[in-house]
Amino acid sequence: MLYFRDRDIVTIASQNFDGEWASRLAHWFGYRTVRGSTSRGAVRALVQLKRHMEAGATTAFAVDGPRGPALKVQPGCIWLAQATGNPIVPFHVAARAGWTARSWDRTLVPKPFTTVLIAVGAPVTVEPGLDDAALEQARLGVEQAMLALVQRADVVLGAGDPGAAPRAASTRGW
Repeated sequence: MLYFRDRDIVTIASQNFDGEWASRLAHWFGYRTVRGSTSRGAVRALVQLKRHMEAGATTAFAVDGPRGPALKVQPGCIWLAQATGNPIVPFHVAARAGWTARSWDRTLVPKPFTTVLIAVGAPVTVEPGLDDAALEQARLGVEQAMLALVQRADVVLGAGDPGAAPRAASTRGW
């Protein structure tokens, strides 16, 4: 959040108590938020993000949703990319040292003064008019790009080897 602060980025915060806390924190760092999640208010949140994007705003959100499973891309980002014509730019934030939450996504809070890496992948476009099978292929493509970024970050930070499976605990920042 700190690196991308004050850039007028719109993000999603869930409609529950945790989402209120996250929304306030995001606003403190200069982000705007829409409220919703895959389990409640998803369509409304995506429509609001679409409107913000059509007005020129950048959006950023965790593509594995509020409940996961971790590292499994949900279809909302594919729909949004197709509806707006904007590409998906996959990114992953990892830290050499941090505290890991006991949550499904194993959120990582970096320790002070640790090395933090932001890995950014190539933009992924989703063509308009795709059938369900092609949309699933696009979703899988974004998922593979994200997994590759997680794995690369682990290797660069010395947390894994190039042939190992990505660690879901490295961070939540997709």
